[in-house]
Amino acid sequence: MSANSNWLWHLDEVFVKINGETHYLWRAVDQEGEVLKSYVSKRRDRKEALKFL
Repeated sequence: MSANSNWLWHLDEVFVKINGETHYLWRAVDQEGEVLKSYVSKRRDRKEALKFL
């Protein structure tokens, strides 16, 4: 059994304003709350965010 077999992460979505426009900040967050990767888009597209992450 490898050391990473219990490694968990989830996708977190946050709405942010950039220059007065709403954007979507997608974050891959591990079980300890550390942000692994993030992705910002103008459209809410979970499928595209997962492809990026």
